[in-house]
Amino acid sequence: MKDNLDSLYSIAWRRLKKNKIAMAGLFFILLVMIVSILGYLITPDSTPFANDQLLEIAAKKPGFKIKMLLIPKENRIYKKNLLREMLYGSFSQYKSIPVNDDYKINDNVITYSEYTGEKPVISDLKTIRISQNGYSQIITKRFFLGTDRYGRDVLSQLIIGARVSLSVGFISVFISLIIGITMGALAGFYRGWVDNLILWIINVVWSIPTMLLVIAITFALGKGFWQVFIAVGLTMWVEVARVVRGQVLSIREKDYIEAARALGFSDLRIITRHILPNVYGSVIVISAANFASAILIEAGLSFLGIGVQPPMPSWGTMIKQHYSYLLLDVPSLAIIPGLAIMLLVLSFMLLGNGLRDSFDPKYIN
Repeated sequence: MKDNLDSLYSIAWRRLKKNKIAMAGLFFILLVMIVSILGYLITPDSTPFANDQLLEIAAKKPGFKIKMLLIPKENRIYKKNLLREMLYGSFSQYKSIPVNDDYKINDNVITYSEYTGEKPVISDLKTIRISQNGYSQIITKRFFLGTDRYGRDVLSQLIIGARVSLSVGFISVFISLIIGITMGALAGFYRGWVDNLILWIINVVWSIPTMLLVIAITFALGKGFWQVFIAVGLTMWVEVARVVRGQVLSIREKDYIEAARALGFSDLRIITRHILPNVYGSVIVISAANFASAILIEAGLSFLGIGVQPPMPSWGTMIKQHYSYLLLDVPSLAIIPGLAIMLLVLSFMLLGNGLRDSFDPKYIN
């Protein structure tokens, strides 16, 4: 039977590879995963939570560039742990000051005026003495997706925010699979009062609007990063349980299950070794849809202010902070994270549809 299942999954994978739309969704998901894993190693702003605020350059359009004067900080730390930096970022070794293009360097003395968005005046000129080559102290910094209302790099916020969306998706789906598969398998295998009790719980949870239930659980657990995972996971197991229950009810009547009972196998072995492997195809398909739902729920919670809390970046939080800019001259501050959410959710839906067709026995090559 194991060989038959392996053959089934290999056939499904070959079918999936022929579905170009589903593969495009899978490619985008993998791209977002790689970018989010690398995190601070590839972000322009590698400070923790990409929270380097420069109010002088707040709310700038994509492609904005500015000269930066870098002043070394005292007590700089030169030793870096690569893994720790990738996960948590590192504090900048320099203090960054936006300056105008009219700076001058003479004998290791820089004369400059700070950038304020207005025309500089002579009285605003400042000087600073440096001990190294002057040109290494002033760099040109480009913000490819612009800056937000606090002068933070939007691209860096978007990359680190992807971690939140993917983490919520993975962990909440994992929680929903554990609860849903367990409840569904028990209900379908034992039937009787066990089935009636679990069905009653499923119907009660099913009758409550998902967002309302998530908000209630979030208020009970408190606001925060991990609380969102638990809240979303505890509301998504119902669909998994219903699908697993229906599959188990059908499979438990097969001849090989009766043979396993006749051989004296325990109920646990029959469920885990002979029934659940035949259910995984349907579970994989519904997990892709639940992943998309989890991303939308997390974005909605963050938009309402009861999800991930600042300074941790989140796509939903980015929309909340900048939706008013849709009517101003920088609508990209709200459109960019909105497009990111839309593309990631669409990718999971396309992948889910492709998986559904791949596992469908009626599929024609």
